[in-house]
Amino acid sequence: MNRRPTFLITALCFGFAFLYVPILSMMVYSFNGSRLATVWGGFSMKWYVSLLSNEKVIDALILSLKIAFISASVATILGTMAGIALVRFGKFRGRSLFSGLVTAPLIMPEVITGISLLIFFILMGHLVGWPSSRGFTTITLAHITFSMVFVTTIVSARMQQADRAIEEAAIDLGSRPWQVLFDITLPVISPAIWSGWLLAFTISLDDVVITTFTTGPGSTTLPLLIWSKVKLGVTPDINALATLMVVTVGAGVIAAGIIMNRAEKRRLQDERLAFRSNG
Repeated sequence: MNRRPTFLITALCFGFAFLYVPILSMMVYSFNGSRLATVWGGFSMKWYVSLLSNEKVIDALILSLKIAFISASVATILGTMAGIALVRFGKFRGRSLFSGLVTAPLIMPEVITGISLLIFFILMGHLVGWPSSRGFTTITLAHITFSMVFVTTIVSARMQQADRAIEEAAIDLGSRPWQVLFDITLPVISPAIWSGWLLAFTISLDDVVITTFTTGPGSTTLPLLIWSKVKLGVTPDINALATLMVVTVGAGVIAAGIIMNRAEKRRLQDERLAFRSNG
């Protein structure tokens, strides 16, 4: 009777080890004093110090953060609107086509998406003169295009679980649709919105394939910089840079999770108090 749980726990441990042991080993070797990434030469922080004085890395990091922040914010706004429309507006004309267009980047290979966006930007440049060159704007638009689908999926799933009776009660009490949206709907789905933003930000921050097709001279993002360095061989400074990215993203996700859990508990408590007072 106990063999099945033991097997599942063992398989789970092997799965987590397969995923996280390489990351932990990379983080350990980021403190390697040797120039060889796989030969331990003693504990040292010199690779982290060298990163802080590397202007190329700093510029690439700032550019990646700007693109990720803007693309995640715009994708969250558009994805939230799309998710609400798909769940709350019922069967409107063109719904199937709209749903297919929204979710197409989810199943489309990134290489195909990158080539399509590259051809689109080139044609737009010839027809209307914009964009005149590929760089920050084209990368941001491309990231918005493929990250919006993840926000839409998360928000629509949360909208389907939300209690529509609360919205209908607010309308019966005289609230306008926009008031219901901002006072009830958005606060209820706010955890999904924040989750979508974090996912879109993370996806944009580490994208390589689509960025390769939509970037131009002088617009090297951090993942592209890392990829160009890895082609020449993995060095300890790459381990240090990757470690900083893992720690930063992990800390952000943990902090956001704690904040969203507290907000969700507070919202549920407010709902219970409101039902008790009305009852």
